Amino acid sequence: MLLTQVGETTSNKWLQHVILLTGPLLSVMDVFIINVAIPSIKHGLAATDGEIQLVIASYLLGYASFQITGGRAGDYFGRKKVFFWGMFFFTFSSMLCGVALSPEQLIAARFLQGLSGAFMMPQPLSYLQLLFPEQKERTKAFGLVGITLGIASVGGQFLGGYLSEVQAVVDGWRLIFFINVPIGMVALWAIQAFLQETVKTRQGQFDYAGVVLVTLALSSMIYALIQGREEGWPAWSFWLLLLSAGMLFYFIIHQKQKLTQGKTPLVNLNLFQIKDFNIGLLMVSFYFMMHASYLLIGTVHLQLDLGFSPYQCGLFFVLAGVMFMLASVLSIKLVLHLGKWALQVGVVLLITSFALQAILFKPGIQLLHIYLVMGLYGLGGGLVMPSQMNMALKSIPPHFSGAATGIYNTLQQAAAAVGISLVGGLFYYVAQQNPSSKMLAFQYAMWAEIACLVLVGLMIILLPYKVKKVV
Repeated sequence: MLLTQVGETTSNKWLQHVILLTGPLLSVMDVFIINVAIPSIKHGLAATDGEIQLVIASYLLGYASFQITGGRAGDYFGRKKVFFWGMFFFTFSSMLCGVALSPEQLIAARFLQGLSGAFMMPQPLSYLQLLFPEQKERTKAFGLVGITLGIASVGGQFLGGYLSEVQAVVDGWRLIFFINVPIGMVALWAIQAFLQETVKTRQGQFDYAGVVLVTLALSSMIYALIQGREEGWPAWSFWLLLLSAGMLFYFIIHQKQKLTQGKTPLVNLNLFQIKDFNIGLLMVSFYFMMHASYLLIGTVHLQLDLGFSPYQCGLFFVLAGVMFMLASVLSIKLVLHLGKWALQVGVVLLITSFALQAILFKPGIQLLHIYLVMGLYGLGGGLVMPSQMNMALKSIPPHFSGAATGIYNTLQQAAAAVGISLVGGLFYYVAQQNPSSKMLAFQYAMWAEIACLVLVGLMIILLPYKVKKVV
């Protein structure tokens, strides 16, 4: 049983929550901070296009493949301990990224960074279930997580553009990694000083076989999606996807056998008896397919097609970030009164923003129009992202929280990889087929993003008003 007293007897639960939010802030920021800095890194390390792609893919590979393991490890070994060591290795690997002297060194350090982030990321959401047992406070706490994720993704775009152009003692692109070091060191001190440990759930042995199966399956899938697209979908990518599907199928059988035998599986499949958890996972998947692919495509279009510098591109996302924060605060209050329908308003605003971008984002566009449309994008995202986690996880019992957050984060990152692969692949394919048109590829991508948002809206409609808890 978990330590429910954490949320009941401590007056510093909000301080603990803020400390825990450094995990999502750093790990998600480093998914996106590299997008705008790609040209600078490529020049600084004399890297090839394939090596730069691996710099991005290696982080996502480690980050997405170990999320389920990271969530279960927190249950089994203690969430404070796993969060501390995840933060330690994330900080250390960030320093390794900053001092890398070759593309190979940066690729290896980025994988370690992603892996450590995977052990760090699930713990804050698991803690949240214990710190805030009362629904009203939990909704506010989920809102702060969503705000943090939005700031991390949009802020990462800005910092990547700004720091990559800084002229300092070291190359500017190295600063996008070094910035994590002082934040991580302060967080490590705060974790030790203020964060309380949770009771470990150690019924049976840790499912190491399950860890190997799910890690190999997810790694194969994500690598095939990212590198397969970059290399034009060679035969090996399809074989790897089939192998991944086979391993995931066997993983499910393996987990069912563990439950039948009375052992403790890595993932308790009883979680999927919760209807709103299943719908919430689909909602989050479609949203992050849109979100991750748009941040990449939007950056590429603004810089390479419309001719803006990395710094200017970063400034466009600043307004989006400011509007996101304002809308996120509003979203917390709206969800308490309007429930799931508050998210639908955000979906409509996002669809409107993408439709306007498809029409307006062309050579010669006025800066005011870019800022207005990006502000609308931030406003819509702020109404959706902070509350979708609450919708997906609100009915999860505390003893399932580690596994549930691991699954949630895994689906989120896998969806991001799928979105970059499919929507990004569509963007690059149309661009290659129509080199004379700078708008056509972007317009196709925007309609694909709108399709993802329509599916998000459908999932919101299907969410039940009342939740059914599994014990």
